[in-house]
Amino acid sequence: MDALEIAMQGGITFRKASAGNAAGEADKLRTKAKKKGYVTGAHGSASAMKKADIRRRRANRHK
Repeated sequence: MDALEIAMQGGITFRKASAGNAAGEADKLRTKAKKKGYVTGAHGSASAMKKADIRRRRANRHK
């Protein structure tokens, strides 16, 4: 049987990627968007400041 027939008859199982490969590569990736100054809007970008304000309001919504 080819792969299509196997998938149609048996179904497809989606699993989380193995922790060894995915986590190791994700830690190496470092972009400006992940740094605290960009997330909090400290660098002066209007869109980042607005996003930070939205995040702050959402965090304080049910306190």
